[in-house]
Amino acid sequence: MRALDWAVLVVTLISIVSYGLYKGRRSSTVSAYLLANKTMPWYAMALSIMATQASAVTFISTTGQSYVDGMRFVQFYFGMPVAMVILCATAVPIFHRAGVYTAYEYVAGGIRAVTWTDVQQMIIIFIGLVVALVMIIAMFPPEVSLLDAMYLAGKAGRLKAVDFTFDLNNRYNVWIGLIGGTFLALAYFGCDQSQVQRYLTGKSIAQSKLGLLFNAMAKVPMQFFILFVGAMVFVFYTFERPPLLFEKPAMEMLESSATYPEVKTRYENAYAARRAAAESLLAAHRARDAGREAALIDGYRNSQKELDAVRHDAGLVVDKAYNDTNYIFLSFVTKYLPAGVVGLIIAVIFAAAMGTISGEINSLATVTVIDIYKRHVFRSGGDAHYLLASRLATAFWGLYAVMFAQFGKNLGSLIEAVNRLGSLFYGSLLGVFTLAFFFPKVGGNGAFFGMIVAEICIFAAYLFTGISFLWYNVIGAIAVVGTGLLFGRDRR
Repeated sequence: MRALDWAVLVVTLISIVSYGLYKGRRSSTVSAYLLANKTMPWYAMALSIMATQASAVTFISTTGQSYVDGMRFVQFYFGMPVAMVILCATAVPIFHRAGVYTAYEYVAGGIRAVTWTDVQQMIIIFIGLVVALVMIIAMFPPEVSLLDAMYLAGKAGRLKAVDFTFDLNNRYNVWIGLIGGTFLALAYFGCDQSQVQRYLTGKSIAQSKLGLLFNAMAKVPMQFFILFVGAMVFVFYTFERPPLLFEKPAMEMLESSATYPEVKTRYENAYAARRAAAESLLAAHRARDAGREAALIDGYRNSQKELDAVRHDAGLVVDKAYNDTNYIFLSFVTKYLPAGVVGLIIAVIFAAAMGTISGEINSLATVTVIDIYKRHVFRSGGDAHYLLASRLATAFWGLYAVMFAQFGKNLGSLIEAVNRLGSLFYGSLLGVFTLAFFFPKVGGNGAFFGMIVAEICIFAAYLFTGISFLWYNVIGAIAVVGTGLLFGRDRR
């Protein structure tokens, strides 16, 4: 990055941290540190919830996901509005009236700074996204309009956002989004402490509901916009040759291999053919020559498949499981955007990472202190003692997150990997909370054995079937509730 980029990045990050410290200066008690004394307005909660989801993974990986697989990933979020309405009627009033600090405390019986920082971060994120899209469009060849770009992206399958085909093995379609996505969103927003803690800070139940409903309306359009940015990057690289591999160390490794000259020649020919096919198709479309246009579409798609095949073969030279999806957007930003804008986009990615990490770490610290330390280790401490313990727990989980992140580069598309991993456990968690909310006569043993049965079912589906990972959430929730109702009735 250039000097101006560093200046923009540093100023932005200092502003975010300073604002958070200023807003959190009155967090001198456990209630203030973990729940902000329940004083947060709905808009602060709404943006904080959104910021917690809008991680760096969202911007780095979702744009890359759209580049390689199109916009169908947006269907993943179709169940969220349904889940938010259900949670407004159930979880929000239950948690508020219970007066708990954590979601898990209900099962068994520093947020001010984080929340207000999240608000600022979301504003920066929105600005950065708009700037990125405007710059991408501005860098198209003069003869290529936004409508032309959308046409090419559509014919390459990058704008296909909705698929009504019912197929259990299809990762993303309307039905899996509405059913599996609803179950996942119910688990994430209803049981995950990083989300529950947000609406526990609300001034009232009504304020918390407004925060969730805002996300119900805004999340799908936001994800659509991010995916659209990725699709436009795809079009940009239709007229500007992209790197053979987007990750620099991997590209250097490929260049040092004996097969590189052959792969490079194949790639140059494939790219030239894809660009020529795109230009011919666009010319036929502009001339309204339907017959010629129809004939050229297959050639355009086949040239894209050949380009993808060459990139795949190049990746195999580096690693059998190589995947550079997470590097596509970063590579584009750092190479093509002007000074200052690069710093802003990198600041957006940092802001997104900070928003997610701060929320998750604060939530882990809350669970550690309230559900484990205070309940099972040291029950007689004062408020100052538990405040210190919360801050130490925050530092511990921060270090743990840094160490675990070193394994992330081996997981492929991070946006999929994160949700695939979560789906292995979220369904069971949702089932336990469903039992606690609506079937209180089912004892702890019923919930425990229900989780065991559910995880067996989920991992069986993971290992022996090809169904979409979103169905794991449905399987897990139904298995826990079913097992609990059949065998877990409290016989006292």
